[in-house]
Amino acid sequence: MKNMIRIWVCCSLSGCLAQAQPKQSDAGPDSTKIATPAITEISDQQAGGLKAGQTGATNPILPETGEEVIRLQIFLDEKHFGPGFIDGKAGTFTRLAIENYNASLGREADDLRLLAECQQEVTQVYATAVVPEFVRDFVDSSLPIEKALQAERKAMSYRSVAEFMAERYHTSEDLLVELNGSAAVWGAKPKNVLQVPNVEPFKIEDLARGRSHVKDQNLSARHVVVDTTARQVYIYQLLMPEVQEQNPETSLLDDQGPTVKLNLARPRLVASFPITPGQIQFIPRGFWNLKNCVELPTWRYDQLLLDTGVRGTEALTIPPGPNNPVGVIWNGLTKSGIGIHGTDHPRTIGRTTSAGCIRLSNWDAVRFPNLVRPGAVVVVK
Repeated sequence: MKNMIRIWVCCSLSGCLAQAQPKQSDAGPDSTKIATPAITEISDQQAGGLKAGQTGATNPILPETGEEVIRLQIFLDEKHFGPGFIDGKAGTFTRLAIENYNASLGREADDLRLLAECQQEVTQVYATAVVPEFVRDFVDSSLPIEKALQAERKAMSYRSVAEFMAERYHTSEDLLVELNGSAAVWGAKPKNVLQVPNVEPFKIEDLARGRSHVKDQNLSARHVVVDTTARQVYIYQLLMPEVQEQNPETSLLDDQGPTVKLNLARPRLVASFPITPGQIQFIPRGFWNLKNCVELPTWRYDQLLLDTGVRGTEALTIPPGPNNPVGVIWNGLTKSGIGIHGTDHPRTIGRTTSAGCIRLSNWDAVRFPNLVRPGAVVVVK
């Protein structure tokens, strides 16, 4: 059996410790070796088009509430510019997502072309979803609150079918109730149908406990910027040189070869998501690398470490699942114990503080292996 490494993960709603156990061969760069990034600084304007501390609250693009806001939130979510959970309210994260999406296309923050694109692509705001029969495998209505009792369980499951369906469609139980009525949502069973936002579902059944995602030539070359002030994580694709072949009929320098045009003014923003950052004293500012991406990690509950930063001798191991405090995936940094991961409280993202890690909703966090892989540079600012 290959050697295993242990990662002490510091995070959660009130602060927590998790322990993921990827294979050493998948663990990525050594924690003492920090890659020198190709870009040494990203301005606040490059980081999604907002300066630190701005909220975009004066953006005039859309109404405050309603179906058209849901349509726009679905559109942004599908483009990987997360608006937070879909709720039909044009809050700070929806407005940030608008500005980030426009910035990714080189547009002004309030460019109105977004609305026409949204109408064209999201023709149906709601979809009819059937509660899958396998939902029974992911719901445990008796899941306890006490950590000692949780450690005795095999999984940290959803506590209701309503919670399962809300997270599956990137929304809240409240919006499902608004669309379907309270009795239909809270009494939902397998094969029942519910109206849901017409978004690509988060499929927890596709995850595998302990599965790791390895380096990828393109995705590992991307850069991640964690802005703890704006409460956003940005993913950038570095621009490649443009090669222009000379026309042999018009060129006077036939032996000169192709012309190479370098455009290194700024990287291209490809995704952004709202986050909950760690407490100020625990935020690991600086340059790091993404070390590993591990699905369905366990969580090591060490109260002494949470309170003091010093590892204690007594701890509990909380099993994996959507209600594990590190959520359904752990994207660890080369800074020991720090990672970008999911959460058991998606509605609190951006509205609370964790112990030291960077939390996203499970449906956003699980996209990381498709957007960035181990070896990528991560800037925490």
